[in-house]
Amino acid sequence: MIEIGSSRYYNSDMSNKQISEDFILCDICSQILELDHSIRFAGFANNMGKIIAAQYRNRLDPLLTVDESVLSFIESVFRMSTRKDMRSKLGKPIYSCTLYEKVKRATILLDNKDHPILMVSFDSDISGIDHDSIIMNGILPLATFFLSSSEAISHNR
Repeated sequence: MIEIGSSRYYNSDMSNKQISEDFILCDICSQILELDHSIRFAGFANNMGKIIAAQYRNRLDPLLTVDESVLSFIESVFRMSTRKDMRSKLGKPIYSCTLYEKVKRATILLDNKDHPILMVSFDSDISGIDHDSIIMNGILPLATFFLSSSEAISHNR
C-alpha cells in the first residue's frame, strides 16, 4: 500500500499503466469528495473486493482500520454480486445504501470490468442532505465519465 496524503494505493506490484490507472482512480475519489461536504470516503474495488484506490476527506479519522476496510469491501462486493442474481426480474442493480448509526454507506455498481465497485460513505448526522441526488446526479456521472475516458486512452496506446 502506498499512502499519499489521505489517498491510499493498494497495488504493490504495479506496472506504469497500472500506476497511471490507479492515480486516475484516486483523482476520481478526490473529485467525489469535493461534490459535497457530507462525503467522508470514496474508494474503488475490483470484483474480488480488493481495494484499488481510496481516499478519505481531509482531517477525518476513519471509523474502520485498514483491515476492517478490506473486509468491508470484500463483504460489499459479495452482497452486490448476489443482487445480480435478480437482474433478469428487477433490472440491473445501480447502488445499495446502508444507514448505520455513525455513517451512511453506498455501494455503487459501475459498468467497468476492472473496477466494478465504488464505495462511498456519508456523514449520517447531517439533515437535509439528499444522498440519492448526490449519487445519481454527481457521483455516477463523474465516475462513468472518467472511467470511460481512461478506458479510451488506454485502448489508444
